[in-house]
Amino acid sequence: MQYSKKSLIKASRLSLLLAMLCLPFILSASHTPTALETVLASGELRIISRNGPTTYYEGRQGLDGYEYTLAKAFADHLGVKLSITEEENFGNIFHTVGSDAGHMAAAGLTVSEQRQQKVKFTRPYMQVTQEVLYRAGTKRPFKPEDMLGKSILVISNSSHVERLKQLKNELPELRWHEQSDVEMSDLMEVVHTGSIDYAIVDSNAYDMNRSLYPRARRAFTISEAPQDIAWAFPKGVDNSLYDLANGFIADAEATGMLTEMNEKYYGHVDGMDAGSAFTFARRIQQRLPRWQEYLEIAGDMFDLDWQLLAAVSYQESHWNSKATSYTGVRGLMMLTKTTAKEVGVKDRLDPIQSIYGGAKYFRKIFDRIPDSIQGADRTWLSLAAYNIGFGHMEDARILTQRMGGNPNKWTDVRSHLPLLTKRKYYRTTKHGYARGWEAVRYVQSIRSFYNTIALYEQVQARRLASISEDGLTPASFKPNSRDGASLL
Repeated sequence: MQYSKKSLIKASRLSLLLAMLCLPFILSASHTPTALETVLASGELRIISRNGPTTYYEGRQGLDGYEYTLAKAFADHLGVKLSITEEENFGNIFHTVGSDAGHMAAAGLTVSEQRQQKVKFTRPYMQVTQEVLYRAGTKRPFKPEDMLGKSILVISNSSHVERLKQLKNELPELRWHEQSDVEMSDLMEVVHTGSIDYAIVDSNAYDMNRSLYPRARRAFTISEAPQDIAWAFPKGVDNSLYDLANGFIADAEATGMLTEMNEKYYGHVDGMDAGSAFTFARRIQQRLPRWQEYLEIAGDMFDLDWQLLAAVSYQESHWNSKATSYTGVRGLMMLTKTTAKEVGVKDRLDPIQSIYGGAKYFRKIFDRIPDSIQGADRTWLSLAAYNIGFGHMEDARILTQRMGGNPNKWTDVRSHLPLLTKRKYYRTTKHGYARGWEAVRYVQSIRSFYNTIALYEQVQARRLASISEDGLTPASFKPNSRDGASLL
């Protein structure tokens, strides 16, 4: 997704320009450069972060993730490049911020009184709650007292440890295990497999990963209130970079950039219930490998993400190449006779032809979307058109514009698509009545499937990398005999 940073840059362009003009004279004098001067002189903003799905990771198009996107926008705002120092241990993050390791830390850090004694935090850009997870099918805990005598796993030096230490004052028998070389998604996995009784994760991590680990269920919120997530800077009198970061975050909130980021990274989380998520996770392992090679070939052929094609094909047929509906659509991509003829498919039940035809048809729709629409918005609008028809999607865009929304933004069009079922609105459109709410559900489901497939591929890549390095899985747990180490 592309973000317009014009308004973000405009606010402090003058101060940055003056700083850069004066920099050679300042640095040549007997003067200790400020943090901002150092960043501008080096042309590099260094951040300390923690690799993971809610922070930063290497995606199919390069580095991605919520923290990366926000920090990269700040670096662009300063006119410098972004570099990342990975730090596994939360404790080390707070000890090294402000050193050569990084000018600031951007690692999904929860603001707490204890941490504020070590660093200073910017204004928040997100809020989360701390969630206790348990395994579906076991007795659900409802309060901290229910956790006594159970195995509990948390990340070392995390805010979750701080909360458990507070509770231990009231519950001296409370015990838990800490581990530094794990991500919150790893904690969800070991709860899912039954290797541990309970774990504590942030609500955003749970929302992002719950479709991949459907047996890991939310038990209760253990934090006393929602907690702020913010960037961390070293304590001291130099606020030059810190003040600009605060202003940048304020502008990002005011211009809607944070809203767009939340939509991009968390807008898919309500697409599946627990039962559907469990079935999907099983079919990723059992059915997807059979078709993955053909999906990748079609993706390369039509310049599309194969994981998106995989998500579409699951939505259409649950990866059943013989699927047939009462309306007559058939095959892995559930093509109509008309569509099959249009894209040159002779046998709709041939899975290779079906994948080719579905990819070709989606690409044709994708290319019809106006050039003014780019990024994720173009993809979601194309999917809506793939489901409901291009004409109806254009009708929804026109309604969106009439009612003061942005016809190029999926979030705005999404809220107006259901109006195509109401005579008051569809009678004014070119193509008339349509089940617009179905297109909304269709896109939401595919987003959930797509993100779950991407997360699964990341997990598999991490496992392979870890095995190649030291022969161990990312988290060296000992699963019980109930489920072994299977995701299911």
